[in-house]
Amino acid sequence: MASSKLLLITGASSGFGQALAREALAAGHRVVGTVRSEQARRDLEALSPDRARARLLDVTQFDAIDGVVADIEANVGPIDVLVNNAGYGHEGILEESPLSDMRRQFDVNVFGAVAMTKAVLPFMRARRRGHILNITSMGGYITMPGIAYYCGSKFALEGISDTLAKEVAPFGIAVTAVAPGSFRTDWAGRSMQRAPRSIPDYDAGFDPVRQARVEKSGRQPGDPAKAARAMLAAIAAPQPPTHLLLGSDALQLVRARLAALAAEIDAWEHVTVSTDG
Repeated sequence: MASSKLLLITGASSGFGQALAREALAAGHRVVGTVRSEQARRDLEALSPDRARARLLDVTQFDAIDGVVADIEANVGPIDVLVNNAGYGHEGILEESPLSDMRRQFDVNVFGAVAMTKAVLPFMRARRRGHILNITSMGGYITMPGIAYYCGSKFALEGISDTLAKEVAPFGIAVTAVAPGSFRTDWAGRSMQRAPRSIPDYDAGFDPVRQARVEKSGRQPGDPAKAARAMLAAIAAPQPPTHLLLGSDALQLVRARLAALAAEIDAWEHVTVSTDG
């Protein structure tokens, strides 16, 4: 295998974070995972008493993040890879969903990832090496009714990742936005927060979408362990991708979305260019 690295993974007690921690340890890497309970801390460190460490941290505790990262750098080792995995899905028709739900969604999925990134960058920049993986979603490319806040947060993180990659490339730091499709994590189950329904006008369009998502939970095509191995391949690559889709459904849906966008741009080109001069 390639040389051992130290990975800092947020949200390491479930989903992709847990799968990546397990696969990284199996590949000989060291892992520090952020978790939100003492039991999760014990469970993570039990995976490998000598190479797994956990830190109690909610990524919305913005004032605590710098101290946690500095402690890891001082007492565990230089962080080679930051994986911004902590996140959740909000489901709800936009008109029905309070703004407080949107703020919480962005606090976790966007502000938490940016705060973690800002904490590790001074160390990576000083060493002139490092890799940041932001776990986004095919929902950062495509949309569907009922997840406007979630898609908005993932579109935001995709754009931030792309910009950051250009900013830090001169320092030898890579940035990869990893956009999974449907995987057998608890995203659509325990981890999803659902706004109450209140406007009957939306029933016909949204109720079937919600029901299909509930029924599909746990039977998605994607294997989280294989996703983790794909992420490790990206980490090991000499020239890591800036954007990486995971899953055949993501590939199909995103390609269709990009083709539709190109067609619409072409159809309205005469209006687009009419504004010059």
